[in-house]
Amino acid sequence: MNDANKPLVRLSGEVKTPPFSSEARIEVGFLLRKLQNGETLSLPHSRPMPSIGSHCHELRITDFNKEWRIIYRLDEDAIVIIEVFQKTTQKTPSSVIQNCKKRLKRYDEI
Repeated sequence: MNDANKPLVRLSGEVKTPPFSSEARIEVGFLLRKLQNGETLSLPHSRPMPSIGSHCHELRITDFNKEWRIIYRLDEDAIVIIEVFQKTTQKTPSSVIQNCKKRLKRYDEI
């Protein structure tokens, strides 16, 4: 499949207004479109998340005084959105990491 045609597969969470502001929703859409077109994102927009699995990353979105994270995996045929959450601590909560691993395992089994 051509990189420009990579669909988004959402396992959990949505990017909508609210809780995202319309500006943050536009930024997320712009960054996801770059990923769909085969571009590689790095800090400050994205960082690898090997604690979840290979090819897993988090998009980092600042929305006024809130920090949002979108955990995703770059598959050969799709961008898999694993989780969307508001980050309130420095470290990604272990519950988020475990939920992401479970969702990916179920997704890969299908």
